[in-house]
Amino acid sequence: MRRTFNILFGVLIMLGVQNVSSQDVFGNWKTIDDRTGLPKGLIKIYKEGGIMYGIILKILEEGSEEAVCDKCKGDNKDMPIVGMQVLNGLVKSNDEVWKGGILFDPEQAMTFRCKVWLNPDNPNELMVRGYLAFFYRTQTWVRSK
Repeated sequence: MRRTFNILFGVLIMLGVQNVSSQDVFGNWKTIDDRTGLPKGLIKIYKEGGIMYGIILKILEEGSEEAVCDKCKGDNKDMPIVGMQVLNGLVKSNDEVWKGGILFDPEQAMTFRCKVWLNPDNPNELMVRGYLAFFYRTQTWVRSK
């Protein structure tokens, strides 16, 4: 009986750990165009040394899978968009928001100040807000497997 309890307790602990780990911002996220509602790309968000980064894993728009950054200047000029870093230098604040870094939009070839946080009502939605001076735009990205 005690052995059965220990096994059941262990399984419950593992399920709890899995549930907690699925509640963070890291992993793969599907970007959704806030104007059309269609998926645009797949982004991998990861952490190195306490700093958040994100790279483009895949373009989901049909016909754009091999797109290059023709509007970019410098090192990114005419480089494939897949593999580009789009989030850079974000750090976690006390309120579970990642900020202080930049968001790069290869479609516009523009860089924005940004902040990122999980939707408090749905941990499978990531809120990504880019700022340009006093203006901002927020996109909702959806967790992908």
